[in-house]
Amino acid sequence: MKDQLDRIISFKSTPKRIVSLVPSQTELLYDLGLESSLVGITKFCVHPHHLLSNVAVVGGTKQVHFDKIKALQPDIILCNKEENTQEMIEELEKIAPVHLSDIYTIEDCLELIAMYGAIFSVERRAEAIILTIKKEHQEFQDFIKDQPKLKTAYFIWKTPWMVAANTNFINALLTVGKFENYFLYLDRYPEIDLEKDLRKDVEVIMLSTEPFPFKDAHVEAMKIAFPNAKVLLVDGELFSWYGSRLAKSFKYFKALRLESL
Repeated sequence: MKDQLDRIISFKSTPKRIVSLVPSQTELLYDLGLESSLVGITKFCVHPHHLLSNVAVVGGTKQVHFDKIKALQPDIILCNKEENTQEMIEELEKIAPVHLSDIYTIEDCLELIAMYGAIFSVERRAEAIILTIKKEHQEFQDFIKDQPKLKTAYFIWKTPWMVAANTNFINALLTVGKFENYFLYLDRYPEIDLEKDLRKDVEVIMLSTEPFPFKDAHVEAMKIAFPNAKVLLVDGELFSWYGSRLAKSFKYFKALRLESL
C-alpha cells in the first residue's frame, strides 16, 4: 500500500500491533474500533484520555524512546510529515514499516481515513466516519454560503508571536469558515511583529488553546490592543486535529461565525 507521500509500504497480513505518534491519528484509530491494536502512543494522545493509562507511552511527537518502541514489536508505526521529524522517521523505519500522513485539506483528511480503513481492514467504519464528515461539511456550507468573509488572524504562540499562515490544515479550515486569513501572504507558522504586522483593520483575532495555552487573560489584553476586532479564545483541536474529530468542527465553526458577527 501507499502512504500520503506515495511511499510504498508492504505487509504480509493486516497489521495488528500499532504505534501511533500523532494525537489526532490516535483518536481516529480509537474511533475506527482499533483500541485493542494500539500498543504505543505519545504523551499528547489525550483523546480518549484513558488510553494514557492503558497503552504504553513512548515519548512525544518530536522525541521518542526508540528502544521502547522496538520492544513493543509493532507491525506498523503511524507518523505525520509535519508532526514528526525526518530523523525520527528514518530511525523508526529500522523497526517497522512507517506510514506517513501529509494533511493540508479536508480531502487529505478523508483520504487518510480511507487509507486506514484499507490497511487495518475496517473499511465500513472508515466509510461511516467519512460520510459523517461530508454530511457535517455540507450542512455548514449551506449555512456559510451567504455569510461575508472576515479578516482573521489565528495565533498559535506567544513570545514570540506566531500565527497560522498559508499552506497548513488550519488555514484550510479557516477558509472553509470564511475566516479570511490575515497572514495568507506568509507561509506555514511564521513569527510576526504584533505592532507592525497586524493592523487595525483585522476583524477577528483567534487565540488558540494549543500549542500555546492561551487563556481569557490573553483575550482581554488583545481586546485592549485591538479594540475594533472580535477577539476569540478558540479550541485549537477543532482547527488542527484532522481525522474523526473533524466531524465535530463544523458545528463549532458555525457557533464561532455567529459569535463573530
